[in-house]
Order: sequence, then structure tokens, then C-alpha cells
Amino acid sequence: MPKINVYLPDDLAEAVKDAGVPVSAVCQRALEQAVRRVTAIRQTALSELSADDLDERLPAFTARTRAVIKLAVDRARAGDSANVGTGHLLAGMVAEGGNLALHVLRALDIDPAQIQRDLERQTGTEEGGAEDDSSVHFSTAAAGALELAVTEATALGHNYVGCEHLLLGLVTEPDGTAGQVLLAHGAEPRLTRRAVTAALAGYVHLRAQTSAADPVQVLATAVQQQLQPLVARIERLEERLGPAPEQR
Repeated sequence: MPKINVYLPDDLAEAVKDAGVPVSAVCQRALEQAVRRVTAIRQTALSELSADDLDERLPAFTARTRAVIKLAVDRARAGDSANVGTGHLLAGMVAEGGNLALHVLRALDIDPAQIQRDLERQTGTEEGGAEDDSSVHFSTAAAGALELAVTEATALGHNYVGCEHLLLGLVTEPDGTAGQVLLAHGAEPRLTRRAVTAALAGYVHLRAQTSAADPVQVLATAVQQQLQPLVARIERLEERLGPAPEQR
């Protein structure tokens, strides 16, 4: 049986050793799930997309994430695009309106409405994915972003792929229109990943303390509370470093 080495930080390695966690079994299970999810995306990217069967093809994706993908498919078809690109996925995320990814963007002082306006000004389509002009497929960059979303979810130990994971996938995909737009607004991968992690931790804690509250309001409050210290540290760092060279 082939052997794959797994490298862990020293503190985690010690904790795993002390707890006696069966690393091989855990890794195998996580890899099996990740492979199934990525394979489902690649199969979808190579066949005609139908909004009606996305639930069956991508069962690990949350209802909101599938709604975003369906909105992206509709936008691509309405624009006579042969491919569903990362821009369509990001526009679908904005149009869905109630997902965690949008709360994270707002907490980072990024206005989703401005993101939408910037996307509308983009021209051209992303390459790859389309075999002919009669059906719609994921572009190469969009398929890559979805695969990265699965990777992000797996790295966070989640058994689902949510819009927050999709946001990370879009930010991390280097060749996508969405990533370029997000990066222009300051949503670089490391900062966005930390923001998502903080938002998720805050939501779980605050939701447990206020089970009767409106979950949307709880989510917004959690994101704001968790990201305030991070934003403050960034502002202090910017003050010490001074303006960027092009602004001096």
C-alpha cells in the first residue's frame, strides 16, 4: 500500500501523540471525502451544467452555496457565455444576499455592491471548460476555485462546503476574474482566511449563547466582534509602515 507522509506543526504533533489519535484512519477518511468532492466538481465541469441537478452532483455543498452556483449558471446563460466563470460565481454570491461570505467582506470594509459594479465592468470570458457552443460549463478558473473551496473546507475540518469556503477559493484562484476584483479591494488570501476563521469561531460561540436570536443578526454580530481586533491590528501596522510607495 502506498505511503503518504503527513507533516504537522510541533505542537499539534505532540497533542496528536498524547491523545493517541489514529492519524492514518483520520487522514484516509478526510482524503476520501475530499477526492469525492473534487471528482464531482471535475465531472460537472466536463458535462453540461443544469441547475436542477446540482443538488445531486454536489451534495457536500450547502444549500446556500448551491443557490449561488445556480445563480451563476443563470447569469452565464443570460449573458450568452459558454462558461460559468469566477465572476459569475462571485456575482451569484452577492445576489444570494444572506451568506457568511458577504458578512466577512463587509467586516473587511468591502462593499458587496461595489464588487458587483466592478464585475459588471469586466469584459471577456475565462478560458477552458467548454467543449462546444451548445452547453454551459465551468471555466478552468471556476473549476479551480471550487476545488480550492473543497480544500479550504477540508483544512478547516468541515464536512460541508459553504459560501465562506467558496470565497476563499475565489480569492486564492490566481487566474480568475473574481480573485482579481477581490484582491483589488484588499481581500488577499491570508487576511480573508483569518477573517473567515474568526467569523466562524465567533458565530458558533455567540449562537450558543443566544439560541433564540435571529441567526442572521447573530452571524453579523459575530463577524463584527471577531474581526474588530484584527482590523485594529492591521490599521496600527499600516500607521507604523506609512503609506504605500505609490501613495508617497
